[in-house]
Amino acid sequence: MELQGSSAIVTGGASGLGHATAKTLIAAGAQVVIVDLPDAAGSTARADAVSSLGDQARFSPGDITDPATSRAAVAAAVERAPLRVAVSCAGVATPGKLLGRAGPLSQEQFMGVLAINVGGTLNLMTQAAAAMQDNEPDRGDRGVLINTASVAAFEGQIGQIAYAASKGAVASMTLPAARELSRHAIRVMTIAPGLFETPMMAGLPEEARDSLRAKTLHPARLGAPEDYAQLVMQIVANPMLNGETIRLDGAIRLEPR
Repeated sequence: MELQGSSAIVTGGASGLGHATAKTLIAAGAQVVIVDLPDAAGSTARADAVSSLGDQARFSPGDITDPATSRAAVAAAVERAPLRVAVSCAGVATPGKLLGRAGPLSQEQFMGVLAINVGGTLNLMTQAAAAMQDNEPDRGDRGVLINTASVAAFEGQIGQIAYAASKGAVASMTLPAARELSRHAIRVMTIAPGLFETPMMAGLPEEARDSLRAKTLHPARLGAPEDYAQLVMQIVANPMLNGETIRLDGAIRLEPR
């Protein structure tokens, strides 16, 4: 698909994988609506991160668990240009064991992770697909939905019950969604990253980061957000990539702990 004269949406786009993706989409000519949580009182970090991307970026603050957030983002995108790409990067990795020190894992904590990682992804998928179905086909495609799972979907570690379940659900939605939306010429893909340099990872001690780097076989480093963004662009460009989850992990396989 041609991104010049098109719009895109990236959730979680104020930092990490989403920010790198938004920057890359803008460089390719797209108008990009970035969805992220509103700035905390007294802080403009998220808004500043978006404004640093220039006039092709627009910040649409909101909570992705609220369908109104995706509706507003889609409306902002189609106001600029036909919506061709929607990338879901927003998510949480709240840890919790079935039997933790504080007692059994609460249903509220478990469902809270699913609400963000699965429900938030679904909200963008539905609203974006509704807009994309009216696009004129571009090289056979009307649009592409790109979601983010994790290698934890396949090798969840101890303490990742909720996270692994949520990312497994995202991966499992990929094929049925692609099958359904094929009649509208809308593709659906999922990326399952391994260990990446994200704000969450940046908060770890250097010793812990070194240990994590050693787990990736080749290249022997943490993934860069730009690696993720590059795969997004490859998915956009290749019309045969559809209905699949791609591991982006340097051949890592997670251990139990």
